[in-house]
Amino acid sequence: MKSKIITAEEDLKKAFDIRIEVFVEEQGVPLEDELDEFDKLNGQCEHILVYFNEQPVGTGRIRLVDGFGKLERICILKPYRKFGLGKVIIKALEEIAEKDGVSKIKLHGQKHAEGFYNKLGYLTSSNVFMEDGIPHILMIKELSKQYV
Repeated sequence: MKSKIITAEEDLKKAFDIRIEVFVEEQGVPLEDELDEFDKLNGQCEHILVYFNEQPVGTGRIRLVDGFGKLERICILKPYRKFGLGKVIIKALEEIAEKDGVSKIKLHGQKHAEGFYNKLGYLTSSNVFMEDGIPHILMIKELSKQYV
């Protein structure tokens, strides 16, 4: 299991393929909502891929929003869930934030993943709200806090 920051269009396409399979095909998010203006290699956000047995199977991105590092588009292909890859993605994105001098992270987590994020030090900071028909919650973490 390893992760890498995406620096080539070919790898960005692999991340899009993973996101489309998980969010669009599996969860029913409209394609026009899934891909957006931040899906470029232009420095507005950093994208990563996570690998299992040398195959890209997960992705996520981070961008600066209102002084926070905002984690977005975190997903893993269904057959590769339960191998600890979610933690690998979060850790890699947090390392990018720290490198960029960001000390607070936020994310809109799907409600069913709240416990996962809690274990990684994220605190629930909102009531449930809907995004693309899926219940979400705002979660926040100060990077000085360690994993449980």
